[in-house]
Amino acid sequence: MRRPAREHADVVVVGSGFGGAVAAYRFAEAGLRVVVLERGRPYPPGSFPRAPAAMARNLWDPSEGLYGLFDLWSFGGLGAAVSSGLGGGSLIYANVLLRKPERWFVKESPLPGGGYEHWPVTRADLDPHYDAVERMLKPQRYPLGQPPYDTTAKTLAMREAAGRLGLDFELPPLAVAFAPEPGGHPAPGLPIPDPEYGNLHGLPRTTCRLRGECDLGCNDGAKNSLDHTYLSAARHAGADLRTLHEVRWLAPAPGGGYAVSYVVHEPREDRRRVNTRRLPQHTITCDRLVLAAGTLGTTYLLLTCRSEFPGLSPMLGARFSGNGDLLTLVTDARDGAGRHRSLEGSRGPVITSAVRVPDAADSGRGDRRGFLVEDAGYPPFAEWLGEFAGVRGQVRRAGRFVLHRIGALLSHSPRTRINAELAALLGDGHLSDGSLGLLGMGRDIPDGVMRLRRGYLDVDWTTATSMPYFTTMRAVMRDMARVLRAGYRDSPLWLARKVITVHPLGGAPMGRHPAEGVVDEYGEVFGHPGLYVLDGACVPGPVGVNPSLTIAALSDRACEHVLESAPRTAARHAGVTSGLSFTEEMRGHVMPGSADPEEGERLGRANEHPLAVHLTITAGDVERFVADAGHEASVAGWVTCPVLGGGRLRVADGSFNLFVAGEDPARRRMLYRLHFTGDGDAPLTLTGFKDVHDDPGADMWSDTSTLYVRILRGHTRPADDAEAEVVAAGIIRIHLRDFLHQLTTFRTWGPDGAGGLVRFGRLFLGELWDAYHDLATGARVP
Repeated sequence: MRRPAREHADVVVVGSGFGGAVAAYRFAEAGLRVVVLERGRPYPPGSFPRAPAAMARNLWDPSEGLYGLFDLWSFGGLGAAVSSGLGGGSLIYANVLLRKPERWFVKESPLPGGGYEHWPVTRADLDPHYDAVERMLKPQRYPLGQPPYDTTAKTLAMREAAGRLGLDFELPPLAVAFAPEPGGHPAPGLPIPDPEYGNLHGLPRTTCRLRGECDLGCNDGAKNSLDHTYLSAARHAGADLRTLHEVRWLAPAPGGGYAVSYVVHEPREDRRRVNTRRLPQHTITCDRLVLAAGTLGTTYLLLTCRSEFPGLSPMLGARFSGNGDLLTLVTDARDGAGRHRSLEGSRGPVITSAVRVPDAADSGRGDRRGFLVEDAGYPPFAEWLGEFAGVRGQVRRAGRFVLHRIGALLSHSPRTRINAELAALLGDGHLSDGSLGLLGMGRDIPDGVMRLRRGYLDVDWTTATSMPYFTTMRAVMRDMARVLRAGYRDSPLWLARKVITVHPLGGAPMGRHPAEGVVDEYGEVFGHPGLYVLDGACVPGPVGVNPSLTIAALSDRACEHVLESAPRTAARHAGVTSGLSFTEEMRGHVMPGSADPEEGERLGRANEHPLAVHLTITAGDVERFVADAGHEASVAGWVTCPVLGGGRLRVADGSFNLFVAGEDPARRRMLYRLHFTGDGDAPLTLTGFKDVHDDPGADMWSDTSTLYVRILRGHTRPADDAEAEVVAAGIIRIHLRDFLHQLTTFRTWGPDGAGGLVRFGRLFLGELWDAYHDLATGARVP
């Protein structure tokens, strides 16, 4: 069904990652009307790219015709890899669901350069919500003691290294189905039953086949990612999940709540470039707005729209952390006799185990910041890339193969079987088979700052202040390589002292007051009730372990707080309201410098200064619209007026009042107010009225189709109009052809959409009858 350009929801959730998916489910389950706006595509099992041609398009940049899964960023001090798709980061994460250690919820922890890392929540606060998230995501530990999992070489090597170094080793909970149900018998490729809320993809899923492809998207559906769990449950509860909907602007809505503007992407197979700035913008209003577009996405939106939110904390953009992420490589492992040791990095899920190095907060001694080291597996094709990376070995083997073949040709050798020569060409595979990635994460220093630089997101963060942390982590990783009789390699980025994070955090951190954070302990933005940040951006410092579970638990806690403390009227009325919208086009002329609409039209026509508007008028609740004396609806659309600015000038905010009574009981007015931006980003307001009253003659059509317009400087409210500078004035009208088209644009939704249209029609015709009944009876008011 075609949706109105502006509509209303109880809750709009921007993004569908760990914070957004939990919020969508909790609010929908409570009976609220929830709309989720996700910029990326859905990815059912079997749809994740693997072939080179598809992988080359598996990146996110709509302006270049790319609508893929991965969104990669390069900042001055680090890089970042995040996701774009229904399910957010859960589509590409490595499934680890660890709780933040209790003593890592630090209080008043000093930071270099001033300030403190302070967590206003505790482990005890989050434990019930950790429990709730785990019940939904159903984690299982890697079944190392059972065949065929008991010979997983990388997991055994991690356990051995931890034991020899005296470090804690564990098999962390993973959001992966090794058995069809937790506690069941594990085996690869078994069918996974659907939960009672079903699965939004409607495709079968099977248990993990141990192919190391978690970070590329699981084509078996073995990952209990958010699309298979929270989002499927949210949709079952009535949430409206909209993919390829990218949010561009946020602002408080007149009368309360928030307005969200977004564009809808339409991917093309030809990778054609798109001027995304010209995509039509749509608007939805809501009582509560949840920002969960990820650390980078949410912070960017708030920075971009900062002018719309007066009093926003000066901490916006602060407390950025990469969660201590560091990737290194163990190479050429050997056994006790010096022979090749297989680490089999491509077998199993990406991560199966974790080694923990304690924090000073754990012991109360020293100043070491704690961390984890986890095995970082990879898909089999990465092993081929690794083998080909050994260029000298490849050239040597290729040279031998060519020489053998030339010798065979010259000697007319009768030996036609060449299997041994081909095996020698391929090599023994020891380079890749004896290697394993090590992924470290922990409590780095959250002193990064996110800001806009010429309209683009930038992050000012370096490894310098966190260098003692990284030095300790690299030393432990070297020790692990040493006890495995293996080589050790840093990431090539480390040469420039840069890292790449897959867990960016901060930017809109929690705090006890606006001087300390952007949001409170429940993620609500200080000074802006009903606006929430419920993703990695709200985290006030590194989680230290894989942060997904903590982000989800914070979101669950916030939603529970809202639902328990807020009035439940919205829930009681959710799903019982009906809405209506229609589109209206008017055209005419204006004259700059004129303050009188009739004079402005005459001069504007003579000087060829056209003005046109294309508006979608939406009554999100028809019952309220009809009952309210102001009969106010929201307006979205655009203004075109070459003398004020080229192209379509988007209406950032608008209102429409139908048949407002004045002092004269025989007159009604239809009122329009449109905020838009002209040349040089100058804010302008179009105010207009239709004067509906009974004059001699048949003037009903003229009254209801003629809009007297003034353009004012600034984004004004009615009380400001008298003092505002008049930029231009004129008249625009609905032409008969446009009116006939308008009749086809009425759209309704809700349980009684048809009834809403009838009530709207009765109001419209009833007001016309009150204004023109003397015309029908032949009488005249003296």
